[in-house]
Amino acid sequence: MSRWRSRFKWLAALVCVALSAELAYAQFGGRGGLRSGSGFLRGEQGDPPEIPGDYRPDGFLAACHWYYTSVRREANGAGWRTDYPWAGRNLLLRLSELTKTRVSWLQPHVVHSWLTELDDDALFQCPYLMASDVGTIGMTQDEADRLRLYLEKGGFLWVDDFWGEAAWAQWTREFGKAMPPDIYPIEDIPLTDPIFTATMLEVKEIPQVPSIRFWRGTGGNTSERGEESATVHIRGIRDKHGRIIAIMTHNTDLSDSFEREGEDPQFFSRMSSRGYPVGIDILLYMLTH
Repeated sequence: MSRWRSRFKWLAALVCVALSAELAYAQFGGRGGLRSGSGFLRGEQGDPPEIPGDYRPDGFLAACHWYYTSVRREANGAGWRTDYPWAGRNLLLRLSELTKTRVSWLQPHVVHSWLTELDDDALFQCPYLMASDVGTIGMTQDEADRLRLYLEKGGFLWVDDFWGEAAWAQWTREFGKAMPPDIYPIEDIPLTDPIFTATMLEVKEIPQVPSIRFWRGTGGNTSERGEESATVHIRGIRDKHGRIIAIMTHNTDLSDSFEREGEDPQFFSRMSSRGYPVGIDILLYMLTH
């Protein structure tokens, strides 16, 4: 009897480990089955995901957030969950207040933010796609091909909140599967570019925004990787007509300036007030180009 009890305990423990691993993989980003297996997924603050249906409730602008697979981890990162869904919701809310852009409402004052996979045809209903913590991302070649198709058909990509050289190397290696650097070289985008001078708000700096947890925990520091991430970069790629089709904000977490705008008056004053002009201009450029 004791032998069977021992075997049962061993088997039960093995099952628990397997289930925990499966859940952790799903939370951190597993491939496929988002529509059918989304019941246990949660955004960074515990919100259930919005899964695209076969149709959208209206034709107005909604946020789209990339549901991807992470193959490595970064300190303070949460894979696809990072900044979802409130960064996208709050940015579009402010866009609707500052412009005449019509956005798609989930409920009053809450904008739709769809969680979208590359292999889902709902991707092509997204005017833009956003993601954070992309220094952890891994793509199959099929996924990379879908991303390239999306961008070459007129889509727009903005990746944010990844820090340091290892994260940059991981992102560019994976992104290169979709947009080969010999065809689509990544370039620094100067503040004199029309994206920041010919839209709505003149942007004179790309602020270094840390996560609100890092900012509080370090007494107001902004560089999450110390000297390695002290310099903020805004980079991108262009299509054959010279239009920017992908933006990369590296060594800054602009999304937290949107997501956490209401949590701390000082954080709003120092970070959100400087992050929103960048976000608004990027979206207006995307809508008009």
